[in-house]
Amino acid sequence: MKKQKICIIGTGLTGLITALSLSKLNLNIDLIGSDFKQNLSDNRTLAISEDNLNFFKEKILIDSKKIKFWPCSKIELYKESKKDQFTKLFELKKNNRQMLYMIKNSHLIKYVFEKIKKSNSIKLVNKRKVSEIRSSGLLKSIKFKNFYNKYNLIIMCTGHKSDLVKKTFNDQSMKYSYDEISQTTILTHKALKNNIARQIFFNNKILAFLPISNFQTSIVLSIKKKFFKKNTSVLKKELKFYSKKFLENIKFNQDISIYDLNFFLREKYYNDRILLFGESLHVIHPLAGQGFNMTIRDLKSLRNTIENKINLGLDIGSSDTLLEFSDKTKSKNFLYSMGINLLRDYFYTENKNLRKLGDKAINTIGTNKFAKNIIYNFANRGLNF
Repeated sequence: MKKQKICIIGTGLTGLITALSLSKLNLNIDLIGSDFKQNLSDNRTLAISEDNLNFFKEKILIDSKKIKFWPCSKIELYKESKKDQFTKLFELKKNNRQMLYMIKNSHLIKYVFEKIKKSNSIKLVNKRKVSEIRSSGLLKSIKFKNFYNKYNLIIMCTGHKSDLVKKTFNDQSMKYSYDEISQTTILTHKALKNNIARQIFFNNKILAFLPISNFQTSIVLSIKKKFFKKNTSVLKKELKFYSKKFLENIKFNQDISIYDLNFFLREKYYNDRILLFGESLHVIHPLAGQGFNMTIRDLKSLRNTIENKINLGLDIGSSDTLLEFSDKTKSKNFLYSMGINLLRDYFYTENKNLRKLGDKAINTIGTNKFAKNIIYNFANRGLNF
């Protein structure tokens, strides 16, 4: 049987892992995008659940001996009880299991790209802008300057702000600004057994400490825009002050990157052999580190759906195929996103009675083994129904 053909648009991390994962199936893949090297300066980090890391190893064939995913065996949540004083609200750990694994975006991008270059199933089409997508018989064609390529399926991994996405999909979506700024950097510090991920919740900001080695920790500070001041020296002084509780001999070895925080959730996932993917479908608050994990779970579902269709000799780009993927993932992504938003709203609420009630509930959950297992499974595998 002739191999079916997929076009993946976007050479960010989502496009790269999607291409590499699907290349293990009986497919020909064109990966289209600008020079991936622009992503190597990204100082952000990723939190990956244990279940998703196993998927990376088994289906994407990532060798954890060649690329290091840093394990975190415990998660701790704190709140500011008095000015500059923290009280531990909650901790989550599980015997012989890791809560999450951390890695730099740039390290994973470089590793995956090198594997793609060695793949016989993936053709890299760099620095070519897609000027048009149109129907071509039963298939879909992408126009480059002077020629067309035909595909069974086109997967857009370009983000929801992409002009190409806006041109192709004019459907309803939930979107709004969190009115927050995220500031990220990496601290170098005295070597220690650095395996605890921590978050501190203030009235107007959330500060996360995410270990990436024994001597490096990723810092993510989300702050309401009305309190944000773009003064690097003041910010570094503040981060050093809060970090002293957990780290010693702190140094900044990277610039501080700044991002707007927005919520986005798409209503329609596909349209006539074109599937949206990754941040083209959903963008959530980073407080739980679940944005990329949602994308990986989508990829598991997409890969299984496509593999089953190939085994049955069916068209991987048909409306039935894409509807099946959408039905499997859309409701889960909606509920998961709403859950993250509720958690964020609780920690930012100015209602003192609600805060006290919530703190009591969190403390109660923290002493209940059954409830903690539910939370662990929710973070590790997402929703299963």
